Amino acid sequence: QIQLMESGGGLVQTGESLRLSCTASTNILRFLFMRWYRATPGEERELVASLSAGGSRSVADFVKGRFTISRDSGNNTMYLQMNFLRPEDTAVYYCNAVLKGRSYNYWGQGTQVTVSS
Repeated sequence: QIQLMESGGGLVQTGESLRLSCTASTNILRFLFMRWYRATPGEERELVASLSAGGSRSVADFVKGRFTISRDSGNNTMYLQMNFLRPEDTAVYYCNAVLKGRSYNYWGQGTQVTVSS
């Protein structure tokens, strides 16, 4: 059973930075893509950033210029560098991945990010 585990969340002030990590129990190059989502109470998860197996990256417009997605395949870890954090970035951030040739979505347990004003 493949597992994803996020870490790096916490409480910060407006303008500060955090780096989230998502470590997989398997070689992350097996994944067709890996993504970061976030969710707030009562809202659906929204896509924050995506990284394909081939290395293509994208981030949502609402974090463009502030968040960066990357990976370290040697450590089977994906990262989300979050700079210039705002109170509206407060959410639980989830790691998501889909294996090549499969349709099943793997999810981590989430990590809480809280940005105070």
